[in-house]
Amino acid sequence: MAAMTPLKGCVGWSVIHSEQARRIEPIKAEREKQIKRKKEMKCSWVHLLVLVACLLPALVECRVRKYTFNVVLKNTSNLCASKPIVTVNGLFPGPTLYAREDDTVLVRVINQVKYNVSIHWHGVRQLRTGWSDGPAYITQCPIPTGQSFLYNFTLTGQRGTLLWHAHILWLRATVHGAIVILPKKGVPYPFPKPHKEVVVILAEWWKSDVEAVINEALSSGLAPNVSDAHTINGHPGPVSSCPSQGGFSLRVEPGKTYLLRIINAALNEELFFKIAGHQLTVVEVDALYTKPFKIDTLVIAPGQTTNALITADQNSGKYLMTTSPFMDSPIAVDNLTATATLHYSGTLASSPTTLTNPPPQNATAVANKFTDSLRSLNSKKYPAKVPLTVDQSLFITVGLGINPCATCAAGNGSRAVASMNNVTFVMPTTALLQAHYFNISGVYTTDFPAKPPVAFNYTGSPKNLQTTNGTKVYRLSYNSKVQVVLQDTGIIANENHPIHLHGFNFFAVGKGLGNYNPKTDPQNFNLVDPVERNTIGVPSGGWVAFRFLADNPGSLVHALPLGSAHNLGTEDGILSGKRQRPQPVGYTPSK
Repeated sequence: MAAMTPLKGCVGWSVIHSEQARRIEPIKAEREKQIKRKKEMKCSWVHLLVLVACLLPALVECRVRKYTFNVVLKNTSNLCASKPIVTVNGLFPGPTLYAREDDTVLVRVINQVKYNVSIHWHGVRQLRTGWSDGPAYITQCPIPTGQSFLYNFTLTGQRGTLLWHAHILWLRATVHGAIVILPKKGVPYPFPKPHKEVVVILAEWWKSDVEAVINEALSSGLAPNVSDAHTINGHPGPVSSCPSQGGFSLRVEPGKTYLLRIINAALNEELFFKIAGHQLTVVEVDALYTKPFKIDTLVIAPGQTTNALITADQNSGKYLMTTSPFMDSPIAVDNLTATATLHYSGTLASSPTTLTNPPPQNATAVANKFTDSLRSLNSKKYPAKVPLTVDQSLFITVGLGINPCATCAAGNGSRAVASMNNVTFVMPTTALLQAHYFNISGVYTTDFPAKPPVAFNYTGSPKNLQTTNGTKVYRLSYNSKVQVVLQDTGIIANENHPIHLHGFNFFAVGKGLGNYNPKTDPQNFNLVDPVERNTIGVPSGGWVAFRFLADNPGSLVHALPLGSAHNLGTEDGILSGKRQRPQPVGYTPSK
């Protein structure tokens, strides 16, 4: 394996040490043998594949989809000001990745900016391909400036809307885009076929350099500044400080039905979404089909996706589309509403727009109406395989804390941190998956607690605000049925927390306000058709429970608070027990 310019402390981008080299040599030798055998058999396989393609075309539907992502700076204007931002291929939002269920996807990411980069394919199961999952220092070391990395994964059994985003620093504020996974050819949607499909990405915008924002927060010990605007497909729409700027416009034809693939790519905020004068029919969340239901307002947490049908059932006109924050705690958020328009064909640009009022920021009832309506489709073709029994159970508190920081003058010698079960995650300098696969000691410990070290009134105001630091993981047995209860805490303040599970989907079997009661609350769990997804919001002052099957061998799964919590340092891991596929030959890219 070629030597690399080392990235300090990061095994994945330096010369692999002798123990790793010893372990990887048999893998390389076996790979070379496979390549040789494939060459010898090439002719006969070509003839066989041609025959299969002619006789059984349904068997050769799967394709290899190839993409190139150039990470570059691009001057972009919003709020009547321009600034350079980090983008993929100069686009904000970034390009949409299209594929079909069971396709293999190859994405060459070329880093041409001054920051180290990695890309996470949010919601892709990565069945035994954890090397391509993307979280920096978790499954890989980041891609240094001037180098590239090839992500290689298969969309096994997945179809729907997901997203990709940078997974290091705060680069995902502008480095993000959609993943659209179509069903296999000939397989219909379990809902009426739409006239057209449209990707709608909700995000945040800072006037300042986002890396300067998070660096200032880390150095001061205070929370990062909130964004200056929200965006719909890259545009805030007209605002008081910049009334002349345009917004996104969705052109529709009367009587036609459209599928909106809506993504929340914001760093920190759950967002409401609604369109004046129209109902939305929800048919999917997080690339998993739901029982259809009609509603006028969606709420989507960071990292979540929602597919909804909208019928252009008005004769003509323009109708306001809005996205605004949901926060039912006394936490600072960007309260600026982003706007766009639903524009019927034949309507003059000068025609007045039918308006709608976004929900109040603290509209808990509106948010609950949406989340409580979500149910898995649970059909014969798409059953809800909810674990009815539990082999391993975890109770995890999620919240904030205050730790000493001698250099944090603005924080009076202390720093706000995030924690799970009172552990604040310390980012390693060797990727955890490499340490796990190659048995490298000293990178992490396996003593992450399955429950809080000290029981207390979780949603109250505890006296101890300090957390412990560590790079801790929790091991799961392969194929075990796992239940996780996530409990918000009142340390500093109650707050909603979006949580994403890498490598797995899960069933959200229950939720509630206050402290979770392990004796009475499970009696109300939905074990028939709970919504299945990969990202969930822990309600402010409450809890959620979910179950999943640990069926992804060797996957380094981590339950990870998105946005401010993650970037303040929390990322607690779960390791499945079986083996990951071998590290790809050439995993360390050449110059």
